[in-house]
Amino acid sequence: MIRTNKKLLDSLIDKAKQSSRKRMNYNFHPADDAVLQRMLNALEPGTYIRPHKHINPDKNEVFVVLQGTLLLVEFNDDGSICDQIILNKNSEDLAVEFPPDRYHTIISLESGSVAFEFKEGPYVQATDKVFASWAPEEGSDEAHEYLETILKRTGICS
Repeated sequence: MIRTNKKLLDSLIDKAKQSSRKRMNYNFHPADDAVLQRMLNALEPGTYIRPHKHINPDKNEVFVVLQGTLLLVEFNDDGSICDQIILNKNSEDLAVEFPPDRYHTIISLESGSVAFEFKEGPYVQATDKVFASWAPEEGSDEAHEYLETILKRTGICS
């Protein structure tokens, strides 16, 4: 039996807070070649996950909020927002599944946010994600500004 408890979440959140990327994951799957990838993702406000999709081979991706508040955004191929949802364990919306052919991102709206993520494997870094050409690269000077743009476009901040 694999257990997920508060101690594990707190440890992962601490690591995310100390990370330069403001996020940290914890894998439950034993290896990158596992058929089902299962992990915890601790995300702090300000972390930037470049919009991406999972094709070649097609992989659905599911996020379930365990703690905190997360904004999940789905984009059209031209970069316009086609859907969004806020997940919070105290609200009616707890999970979302993205189809393989849709660009998406996940944004932390609250410190200490953690999602349980699963998607089909295997994980091959070179082919796992197709990044949106219209979104800046992670770590670039434009990334923070683009993250703020997403928040404004979704009505989260003005």
